[in-house]
Amino acid sequence: MADQRTLGELLKANLVSDEDLNAAVSGYLADPTLGPRQIADGITLDITAAVLANRWATDVLADEEMSEAARRNAVRTAILLARVA
Repeated sequence: MADQRTLGELLKANLVSDEDLNAAVSGYLADPTLGPRQIADGITLDITAAVLANRWATDVLADEEMSEAARRNAVRTAILLARVA
């Protein structure tokens, strides 16, 4: 699986746009169900799995006192660090 790139690498390569990423974050926060979601053309990711794999993101989302901005940043970070096929 050494050929798997992170979503952050795909963002740097302009294969994913900031708009795609923002839409993925918003979509997840509105409906955090399991399953693959299309991030951009030909790029899918199970955002829930990515969040659950990132301890910081799960801690932020579990803390009811965290701001909306902190929640968005936590999900964004988990997505950017996730490896996609």
